Amino acid sequence: MSYSNEMKSVAKTMVQGFRGLLAADESSPTLSKRFDALGLESTYESRRAWREMLFSTPNLSSWISGVILFDETFRQQASSGVTFPEYLAKIGILAGIKVDTGAKPMAGRPSETITEGLDGLSARMAEYRALGATFAKWRAVIKIEQQTLPSRAAILANAHALARYARICQSEGIVPIVEPEVLMDGDHSIERSFEVTSEVLQSVFSELWLQEVALDEMVLKPSMVISGKGASLRASREEVAELSVQCYRNHVPGSVAGIALLSGGQRDSEATQHLALMNRGKSLPWPITFSYGRALQDAALESWATQKYDVQAAQGHLAERAAANFRAAQGQD
Repeated sequence: MSYSNEMKSVAKTMVQGFRGLLAADESSPTLSKRFDALGLESTYESRRAWREMLFSTPNLSSWISGVILFDETFRQQASSGVTFPEYLAKIGILAGIKVDTGAKPMAGRPSETITEGLDGLSARMAEYRALGATFAKWRAVIKIEQQTLPSRAAILANAHALARYARICQSEGIVPIVEPEVLMDGDHSIERSFEVTSEVLQSVFSELWLQEVALDEMVLKPSMVISGKGASLRASREEVAELSVQCYRNHVPGSVAGIALLSGGQRDSEATQHLALMNRGKSLPWPITFSYGRALQDAALESWATQKYDVQAAQGHLAERAAANFRAAQGQD
């Protein structure tokens, strides 16, 4: 059975019209750590209530085209009794699912990781599609450390896994988000970030070609070209935008449906400003929008904790950040 036309439509919907993606796919342990840091109790029900508060934000579909879910949330129900994928579909938002099982130390290279989860993925994708998933996400993690990391082996292994995942997705009628994240952790320069990101993207698209992945039926979720957090001299916002776009132009084919950037630990306003500068006054071969997690949620979560589950206040923070990034995708402040 061919799902090609359907996947092209979904991929286009995900990135066009200046809307972006809400990455609400934190694993239960990760979200629990964030709750703990703010004095919130993390239970199956409290995590469900938090996600429902986010998704029920008034007018969310004006700025958000899709939500990436974690398996726990994907199977939970809103208070109305429908599953979250059904709830999102009713308000005009696509439901996606994180399908990798995490980055694990590479054999023989414990300082680097390989993302796992390919075993049994076809069956899982078929089940997720039946439950309402229209797209999926797989994250590869690339660490920079001076001139020693990343190794060529780690880049190629992760690129191959991303391409295998993407091919499986498309075989099951689900649009893949391909996420090769070059971490901001470290003291590397923006020039080093450009070098590594270029090599990573070149390797990923070589593997996607070998696996015969349809580029107009996928979305790329790359990291920005940016200085390491510990760099003594960090590049300006303008340099980040200029070098990021240059890198994508060099290595991302124009047939890709679109680019949905990850924030990678940047401050929420910083990620928004970089997105705006990338889109300002430029003619691009693909839409560049956002797929942010903490850069959309952090202010809402802090409000949720400090104002004792005040739904209206927390939703106001999410709406503010989502609307700001919607404007940024148009090149506006």
